[in-house]
Amino acid sequence: MNGTDWLGFVGVTLILVAYFLNVRNMVKSTHLSFILLNLIGASIACLASILLNYIPFIVLEGVWVLISLNSLIHYLKKG
Repeated sequence: MNGTDWLGFVGVTLILVAYFLNVRNMVKSTHLSFILLNLIGASIACLASILLNYIPFIVLEGVWVLISLNSLIHYLKKG
């Protein structure tokens, strides 16, 4: 595996950890850790997709970043 593969692996792992914790009711989707795991994970995965020039996943992860960023902004305004 090269550096881009590792970036993608780390990114999707963070997203999957957030999903697992949420499904197991260990963290709510409105919790800061869930939001940050998704934001950071999607950002890293998006970067890997950009480096691979794989447009479908650039769009997917880019939208995931925007949604997570929106959640973070909403969380900070509420807090």
